[in-house]
This record gives sequence, structure tokens and C-alpha cells, in this order.
Amino acid sequence: NFHSTATMAPAKKVVKKGGKAAPAAATKQTKTKSDPLFPARPRTTMIGGAIRPKGRDLSRFVKWPKYVRIQRQRAVLYQRLKVPPTINQFTKAIDKNKAMTVFSLLNKYRPETAAAKKQRIKETAAATASGGTPPARMAHQVKFGLKHVTTLIEDKKAALVLIACDVDPVELVMWIPTLCRKMDIPFMIVKDKARLGALVHQRTAAVVCLTDVSKEDQAQLKLLQDVAREQFNDNSDIVRKWGGGIMGLKTQAKLDKRAKAMAIEEAKKQASLGQV
Repeated sequence: NFHSTATMAPAKKVVKKGGKAAPAAATKQTKTKSDPLFPARPRTTMIGGAIRPKGRDLSRFVKWPKYVRIQRQRAVLYQRLKVPPTINQFTKAIDKNKAMTVFSLLNKYRPETAAAKKQRIKETAAATASGGTPPARMAHQVKFGLKHVTTLIEDKKAALVLIACDVDPVELVMWIPTLCRKMDIPFMIVKDKARLGALVHQRTAAVVCLTDVSKEDQAQLKLLQDVAREQFNDNSDIVRKWGGGIMGLKTQAKLDKRAKAMAIEEAKKQASLGQV
């Protein structure tokens, strides 16, 4: 009996004439029809199929490299912490138009490159040997290097000093504005050390200065000196104003809520005192 039941063929479903086969076909046709308003987007589960949707910004969830995280955390800390005026003054760099004027003047007095200096020395040696006149050096050049510029400021030979705003560590140049004020040397804080470095054929430069310019640029230099004195040397606000102390959005909202609650409580107290 067991074998006979196991080997039995499954019973066929009998469909009557005019029966229920037609509705199944109709449902099959409706399934294959696609809605133009909601097109089907079948999801693929193969490797590489998990592509993120377009237009969704996931940068918040990216694990950034350590140096990116450090520089972002440093920027946030500089906003949160109270920054003393000596360091905060380096955030007050000159604007774009003034910087363009300053750098256009300093571009005329860029120091010679190592290759140009080597060539000049060769020509000088050849001219001296032959009894001719050696090639003349540039009369005025941009001076750079912390020690060199410091010596020029102390000797009151510097006419205009430019300090980079992004020197790290800032302690390297933190004292230069104070020295310039004491020696009455006009100075400016500019963006940035890479731009100053490009001016003197270096990768970066913390500070550069001009000692003098040619006769046709004297008026331009005088104008820049007046701007530097007005914005930095004689500006008492930049020496006194602390920086930082800016809280985050959540903390600001919390403090606003607390202030409103205290104002309401104070108003209730005043009202109760008035009634009494």
C-alpha cells in the first residue's frame, strides 16, 4: 500500500468549459503592465549592486583621514576656546584688494633664484678676470627669514614687514607685531605662508620685509605704510580684543531656551509683586 501511494501520479486539475482559466490570464497581463508614474526599479543583490542613491550627501558618515579630523577639530576648538589678543590678531589678515596691491609691489623686488645667482657669480668672475665691468646686483630685494627680518626690524632698516597668518606653531611669529610696534615699523598680516614663500622662491615663508624701493615706487610704499599703521600699528582694538568663545548651535539653542525661561519666571515674579 505504501509503495502504491508513493508512486501515484498527482491528480490533474480539471478545468470546466468556460471556467476560471481566463481570470488568471487577465491578472498575468495586468502584472506585466508597468505604471508610467511609478516605474519598476528592481533591486540587484549582486556584488557592486549596493550603489548609493544619487543626490544624497553621506560626507557626515565618511571616516575621514586623521589629519583631516585633526584640522577640523582644531578649527572648532579655536572657535570654542577664548583666544588671547596676541594670537587672535592673526585672524585679522588684510583683504583681497589690499593684498593684491601689496604683492604687486613686492613682485617687482623678488630675490634672484639660485640659478640666476650662480650665473651672475660666473659672469662676475669672468668679467673680473678679463678686466671688464661685472654685472650689477639688484639694488633692492625682498628680505626673508625669521632671524634676518628680526635683525632688520631691530636695526630699524625694515620699511614694511609682512607676516603670514597661518604659521604653525604661531609662537614663531607671535612676538613680531609687538616688536614692530615698539620699533615703529609698519607691518601687515597677510594670507598666507605659501604665497609669501612663492614670492621668495621657497615653499613657505613666515615673514618677509622690504627695506627700500626705487624712486618710482616710493609713493606706493608710503601709501601701504599708512594703511599698515592705520589697520595694525595704531589699532588699539586689535591689541585688546579677545577671540573665540563662540558656542555650537546646540549650546546656543539651549542657552536661548534657558534665557527665555528665566525671563518668563522674572515676569511672573514681577506680576506677583505688583498684585501684592
